[in-house]
This record gives sequence, C-alpha cells and structure tokens, in this order.
Amino acid sequence: MGRHYSNDLRERVAAAVLAGRSCREVAALFLVSVASAVKWSQRLRQTGSAAAKPQGRQQARALAPHRAWILGRLEEQKDLTMRALAIELGERSIVTSEVSVWRLVRDARLSFKKNPARQRAGSPGRGPQPPVLEEVSGSAGT
Repeated sequence: MGRHYSNDLRERVAAAVLAGRSCREVAALFLVSVASAVKWSQRLRQTGSAAAKPQGRQQARALAPHRAWILGRLEEQKDLTMRALAIELGERSIVTSEVSVWRLVRDARLSFKKNPARQRAGSPGRGPQPPVLEEVSGSAGT
C-alpha cells in the first residue's frame, strides 16, 4: 500500500487548481494523479480543507447499555470469564458473544492478571543444598 499524501501537499495542489490552473497541469507539476487533484480541489471548495477524511468508523458497542452491569459483575467476581459473562447476559435475554463482551471490557481498560493462587508450579530450581562436609560424631582416632 502506498503512503498517504501530506495535508500540506493536498492544500497546495487544491489551492493551485482554485487559482485557475488546470487539474492536469497541477497534477503534472506536483507529481500526483489527475483524480487526486480533482478530488482535493473539490474537497477544498466544499469544506474549506483538502485534508483527508478520517478512515474507519467508530461503531457503537451493542453492549454499551449494559456496560455498568457487566463492569459491576466483574467487580463482584473478579475471576469471571468472558464465556461466563456471555452466558449470564444470555440468561438476561441479551444475545451476545464472548468477543463482544471482551471488546467492552478492553474498552474499559480492564485487564486480567493471573491469580497468584492459580500460578503454575515452577521448576524447583536449586533448593537448599546439603553441606559439603558432614559432621562426624565422636573422635577421629577411634
């Protein structure tokens, strides 16, 4: 995928077209496509800026009305899984998926750290070492 054109270039191309030069002439001068020169000059005329429109769209979360309940439920029981939350929502007649629940939790900037009681058993490593020399009871000569 190609790089995005800077807003500075877009503004200069559009301004040159609006100043009376042809779109083809301006496109050759600035080394951009004719279609870009046309679109940028039209956008400058319509909106006052040749800047790119924002990409993507911000969808409203379907579970947004239930956000307080979900976050409250996670406060009550911290080790609840996304699957369990989705099932509980289903019991409340709210059809959803684990992914939707996870997105809402992620948007709330919650993260799940492992519970220390549930950590795996680590390798024993080097436990206490026996002494190098053992003490011998009694005298050495007998």
